[in-house]
Amino acid sequence: MTVTRFAPSPTGFLHVGNLRTALFNHLIARKAGGTFILRLDDTDPERSKDEYADAIQEDLEWLGLTWDRIERQSLRLDRYAEAADRLRDMGRFYEAFETPTELDLKRKKQLNMGLPPVYDRAALALSEEETARLRAERGPGVWRFKLDQERIEWEDGILGALSIDAGSVSDPVLIRADGQVLYTLASVVDDVDMGITHVVRGSDHVTNTATQIQIMAALGHGHPAFAHHSLLTGPQGEALSKRLGTLSLRDLRAAGVEPMALLSHMARIGSSQPVEIAGSLDEIADGFDLSHFGSAPTKFDEADLWPLTARVLHETSFEEVAGEIAALGVPDALARDFWEVARANIGTRADIPGWWALFRDGAAPVVAPEDRDFVAGAFAMLPDPPYDGETWGNWTTAVKEATGRKGKALFMPLRKAVTGLEKGPEMADVMRLLQKKPTL
Repeated sequence: MTVTRFAPSPTGFLHVGNLRTALFNHLIARKAGGTFILRLDDTDPERSKDEYADAIQEDLEWLGLTWDRIERQSLRLDRYAEAADRLRDMGRFYEAFETPTELDLKRKKQLNMGLPPVYDRAALALSEEETARLRAERGPGVWRFKLDQERIEWEDGILGALSIDAGSVSDPVLIRADGQVLYTLASVVDDVDMGITHVVRGSDHVTNTATQIQIMAALGHGHPAFAHHSLLTGPQGEALSKRLGTLSLRDLRAAGVEPMALLSHMARIGSSQPVEIAGSLDEIADGFDLSHFGSAPTKFDEADLWPLTARVLHETSFEEVAGEIAALGVPDALARDFWEVARANIGTRADIPGWWALFRDGAAPVVAPEDRDFVAGAFAMLPDPPYDGETWGNWTTAVKEATGRKGKALFMPLRKAVTGLEKGPEMADVMRLLQKKPTL
């Protein structure tokens, strides 16, 4: 069975970059009828917060990216300790005591000598006495995984054949000096224990993937099918990382972005397929294929979400919004007609109440000084409501005959006087929904 996972850290709110990873993994599982796991990487007790864990779940539920089960890494510390002990027993795990300053000096020296700035494995040469002395002087050290310095190769689901020389990579730290298990080890143990078959994540994880493949092999396991999607940039190709905080999913939701607009967009940008509004997640999953994506950075422009949101609303049925419309106090007899008129003229759901206010209470008329007498005379010729689909045509015909005005000079001043707008729904539909006679 296909099993995928999304493993965010509950140290902040989800943003569009996180969404791309979550969505791809969800779609792979959904398309294959498999399992999608939400796995909270909460091994950092200081930075991990329940409020962020709750927010992650709320954001995913808003988008319909539901999970088959949820896991918390903080509840699996015993399993990570067991794996660490196994690595120690086989001589693949060693303690190192360099301070950040010492490591920085080593890197600078290597760079000056034209060498790759990787950890020099000095800790492997320490005797038991030297290790005990350093531990007494500095406290516990970090624990590094000893890489086999050979080429690590795999077929990436997006990037194709990849090969990384482990000799050009530092032995990764898997456990900090304070005992905190880091993502690289925890993720390996979880992926093995949970039977993860596919892992899709950002291209900034490529080197991390290489080391994890070796750790899995050391523990006697194969590895999932890995794929690394490109990272998002701004619309001009600029780095998006500094703006991700302003592109949180909850901020986009509060601004009025429709879930299906966001999902349809994120499932296609960076691929060879055009962005199209999907009717459901199943539809998105059916057409999803990692082979359509490339390695080039993917441009993301928040502005693209607004026309997509408007299109989603234009295609939204009355049944999907009946509760919202009823809550506005729209009479049942008018509710369906109201939505048919309103949905073609809104950008977000926040615009809906404004249209009902216009039909219920009337608009502030916009009238040019030279049109004031004309509009006043026209309003005097308009009967009291209720109005129907023939009212606009009958009224404007009568006004035309009485004043001689025609065309734009007839219709535009009356539209602006009735609605306060130059553009909008067909005026026959507007009149049919008006609850009060317009006045100056």
